[in-house]
Amino acid sequence: MRRLTWVLTILVLAAGVPVLSGDEPDQQKMQLLMKKKLLHAQKVLEGIALNDHETIARNAEELMRISQAVEWRVLKSPQYEVHSNEFRRGLEGLTQAAKTKNVDAAALAYVDLTLTCVRCHKHVREVRQTRLERLERDQWARRD
Repeated sequence: MRRLTWVLTILVLAAGVPVLSGDEPDQQKMQLLMKKKLLHAQKVLEGIALNDHETIARNAEELMRISQAVEWRVLKSPQYEVHSNEFRRGLEGLTQAAKTKNVDAAALAYVDLTLTCVRCHKHVREVRQTRLERLERDQWARRD
């Protein structure tokens, strides 16, 4: 039985499937939310490329709505909250740039917003990897 547990752990790690605590949202809901986020972020970029301020503003506002969804809260950590707040502040700047029809400011805000996403995703991956390593270590400890 212990060997089966070990094999399952290896399969989970190899597949990249996160094993997380029970306080985290359903993964399917999160994946759907992230797909919506990506779609609206792409629409913002399209609006910037076409100098379409209405498209920029509309999709930035939709991103703000998504960021306020319960499913958005992947982790309960101070650093995750910082990233989420930075994302929302970036959206506010992006929306303001669209309303004032300043495509240069919108482009800069979009780049900053993208970097915020990258930093947050990196943080989430690191936390999940740490949890997986802890799970693996605990399972090894139980074997002894």
